[in-house]
Amino acid sequence: MIFSAVVLAGTRPGGDPLAKAQGTSHKALIEIEGRPLLERVLTALQKSGAQPIGVSCDDPAVMALATQLGAQVLPTGRGPSDSTAIAFERFGGPMVVTTADHALLESEWVRQLVADTPDDADIGIMLARREQIEATLPGSRRTYMRFADGQWSGCNLFFLKTPKARAAIDSWQAVEADRKRPWRIARRLGIGTLLTYALGRLKLAQGIIKLGRRLGIEARLVQAESGLAAVDADKPSDLEDIRSLLSPR
Repeated sequence: MIFSAVVLAGTRPGGDPLAKAQGTSHKALIEIEGRPLLERVLTALQKSGAQPIGVSCDDPAVMALATQLGAQVLPTGRGPSDSTAIAFERFGGPMVVTTADHALLESEWVRQLVADTPDDADIGIMLARREQIEATLPGSRRTYMRFADGQWSGCNLFFLKTPKARAAIDSWQAVEADRKRPWRIARRLGIGTLLTYALGRLKLAQGIIKLGRRLGIEARLVQAESGLAAVDADKPSDLEDIRSLLSPR
């Protein structure tokens, strides 16, 4: 399948604390084994077959690096959802979405996301089980969501397969706008889904399907084959973990 990709590399207001601690203007420019994070991400996407590839960024140094590496520079929006919407307007579907701090990204994970998103789905979302992550990187501190079938962590890998996936972006934009009004977010999920989740009876795949259908789309879980797919560079301990994994390579 032919698909495009976008790397979200916008700058948060006031800059990123991790980037500042590492002496760079942007997290995408942090180097591991002599290579910036953005270069690692773009190399994996290029090897996966994604074409074209865009980098949504507002930092001049990141723009220059993206251009040097053969990617298209895309404008950023007010947040990740707006930036994704801008990229989707430019490329359309099918389009893979990931982030500039996905330092361990492998082309195989991208190809799995594309291949394992069912034919009848509009969007595929990759997540990894806690036991997978802890088996590959013991002691890693990640954020987990608890469902009836275990604890899961996001992988910052999304596949917007059809034009209808735009509805998921619109919902994401609404959630970002309502982040200080959680009752509105809860209302979008539906009382039935919330009760099933609260009672510990909701499996992750079921939750994704239910949420997608409330948006008028078919959304599907893609379980990551590697727990490392859920590891990104959010804090200093993440960088230590990533460097320890990449140094022997």
